[in-house]
Amino acid sequence: MKSLIFIVLVIIGLSSCSDAELIENWKNPEVENFQAQKVLILAISNDVENRQYFENRLVEQLNMKGVNAWNSDHFFGDSFTKRPKTEQEIKNVENRLLENGYDAILVSKVIGAENKVTLIKSYRNFNKTFETFNDDYYSNQDLYYSDEQLESYTIYHAESVLYGICSGKERQVIWKASVNVTKLDSEKKAIRDYCKMVLKTLEQLDLLILD
Repeated sequence: MKSLIFIVLVIIGLSSCSDAELIENWKNPEVENFQAQKVLILAISNDVENRQYFENRLVEQLNMKGVNAWNSDHFFGDSFTKRPKTEQEIKNVENRLLENGYDAILVSKVIGAENKVTLIKSYRNFNKTFETFNDDYYSNQDLYYSDEQLESYTIYHAESVLYGICSGKERQVIWKASVNVTKLDSEKKAIRDYCKMVLKTLEQLDLLILD
């Protein structure tokens, strides 16, 4: 699987078939709600295809919610990530963002990964709740007889952070979340699940998406 499997976030209660799981969720206690005039969606990854897919999907869905969101390619162009930037260059970028009307940046990135191996059927039954012993035994009894296959998969640990960069105010972290993303069906589905989680979480916390 390629290096970018996103993530950017399900509040407990979203479908168990989701490939994204919210692990930690923190909101700045000094911020009751936050509505950006213009927010940059930035995914840090060397996987261009999945980075663009994630950014574009999240931008599209935020736009549908009335949020003025833009992907990083729109602002940086193709050459920005060709070489590492100095701290001064990054500070200059932030000033350019302010000059162009941005007052928030939503950054997402993969910070780690771990490989897992499990019995295919056992894994698929893991999130099912069996009300009785009869249900449990009946659903799993063929494990006695079948040649159950092992399935390997990778869990990606991701992080999304919403930064406020309002002019004339101290820069601050508004929201931060840690998410585990597992690619079971496809990379694109994992990214879609991650975007769905981000939107659901931000909306419930009155961040970016306000009624």
